[in-house]
Amino acid sequence: MIDHVRPAQLSDWFAAAPEAGRPLVLDVREPWELQTASVAPEGFELLSIPMGSLPDRLAELDAARPIACLCHHGMRSLRVAGFLEHHGFERVANISGGIDAWSQERDPAVPRY
Repeated sequence: MIDHVRPAQLSDWFAAAPEAGRPLVLDVREPWELQTASVAPEGFELLSIPMGSLPDRLAELDAARPIACLCHHGMRSLRVAGFLEHHGFERVANISGGIDAWSQERDPAVPRY
């Protein structure tokens, strides 16, 4: 099942299963978007894999690890979360509202675009 988590709730989602390993935020935006705005990893690892590159790089991810997917507004990340779930990933979330909501709810220093 894909969880839908707002940026303000992300720490609680990660804390709900501490035995599952170090949490990961998977940023699926394009390189130009990362240059425009990115998040600081606080209590989680941050990995950037653009959505179109994920099938070729799937082996880089641990299916047992909690992974929260991030994009601009939450649509691409929802598709990626579904892809991961389909491939046997056990604990997957979509960060609803994406980095835009992240800027509003969690870190106003993150530029909005």
